[in-house]
Amino acid sequence: MTTRRHFLKRGLLASGGALVSGALGGGFSRVALAQSDNWQMPDEGGAHAATWMAFGPSEEIWGGKLLPVVRENLAGIAKAIAAHEPVKMLVREEDHDIAARLCGAGVELVPQPIDDLWMRDTGPVFVKGSSGRLGAVGFNFNGWGDKQEHEQDAEVAAFVAHRAGAALLATRLVLEGGGIEVDGEGTAIITQSCVLNANRNPGLSKAQCEAELSRLLGLRKIIWLPGIAGKDITDGHTDFYARFTSPGVVVAGLDPDPASYDHAVTMRHLEILRKSTDAKGRPLKVVVLQGPTTVRHTYENDQFAAGYINFYVCNHAVIAPQFGDSKADRNTRDVLVDLFPGRDVVQLNIDGVAAGGGGIHCTTQQQPG
Repeated sequence: MTTRRHFLKRGLLASGGALVSGALGGGFSRVALAQSDNWQMPDEGGAHAATWMAFGPSEEIWGGKLLPVVRENLAGIAKAIAAHEPVKMLVREEDHDIAARLCGAGVELVPQPIDDLWMRDTGPVFVKGSSGRLGAVGFNFNGWGDKQEHEQDAEVAAFVAHRAGAALLATRLVLEGGGIEVDGEGTAIITQSCVLNANRNPGLSKAQCEAELSRLLGLRKIIWLPGIAGKDITDGHTDFYARFTSPGVVVAGLDPDPASYDHAVTMRHLEILRKSTDAKGRPLKVVVLQGPTTVRHTYENDQFAAGYINFYVCNHAVIAPQFGDSKADRNTRDVLVDLFPGRDVVQLNIDGVAAGGGGIHCTTQQQPG
């Protein structure tokens, strides 16, 4: 049942990826990076100063049918998070009034040119230094391997870092935040199909990638999942497959449909995770979260992303999807309540966003406190 977005936009800006490659060619040794701060990417469940989002759907990409509902979905997600922490929403000037009407006064609107709404991928990955300094890694967003126009979204990471008062950390790696999942204690789960893909990082070895990510994010161990390339625009992001809920504990998706390409992928991921240990040598406890067997039909299509793993953890709450399969929706709530004691579990109808192949986590980027 779990499928994801295949949106392609004609007239790709081929220069988007070429500019990154041309300007940044060579080895990692010449990368400009603020040194001696021992940067580390915190766990999403840690304290947040804010959540960043983007009110960026356009009719050109989303079509007239989906555009109104996805705007309402984005506003619903923003308001649910804003009940627990500040939300800063990038918005085009021409969309400001409708965003203000839908989001209300509780969401801060920040004018900025944008192409689309996927802040998890276009925004910076925030890190903290040992001194408490805030950093932000710009991972050279290239439209998921030049699959979609991204000239304006390629500027989002630097813009958000500046607005947040973070030191912008440069790298030659090309990847997206949705491809990285961390426990905040030096362990990451990453899909090979995304990061070690020639459409992002041609010629990059796994060892080179690990060394650079360790330097940028404070990692001591990476658990590589194979993922699957070419089936969706992201080439199989981690945040649709496996998430840390606390150090040593992972919730992993299972696609129950044997006819789905993701059935075999998720079965293989579960096998790997169950045999893995984290950076501290602890065997992972793996909790399986099965996807729905049915979804509401109104916006169902071949790209509908019917996965529960793409939830978002904010201050005092977990914002999660529900898809109209009452048994699976209820099971998801029960699992998340158990895994996140003391947090409210808020389930939302996000069928418009899901019809575009994404989820709640894809639309958000946390700024640690």
